Amino acid sequence: MNWESFDAFLAMGGYGFYVWGSYAVTFALIAMEVVLLRLRGREIMNQLIRAERPRRSAP
Repeated sequence: MNWESFDAFLAMGGYGFYVWGSYAVTFALIAMEVVLLRLRGREIMNQLIRAERPRRSAP
C-alpha cells in the first residue's frame, strides 16, 4: 500500500485508531509480562535463599 503522506499512513484509511491501538495494547501487555516475570523470578530466588539458610546452619 502506498500512502500520500505520513499522516495518511498514521490514519491507515480510517482504521489507524484500531491498528495503532492494538499495537499499543500488545506492547503494554508484553512489557507487563516481562516485568511480572522478573518480579516473580526475584521472589522465587529469595524463597530459595531463605529455604537454604536453615540447612547451612544445621550440623
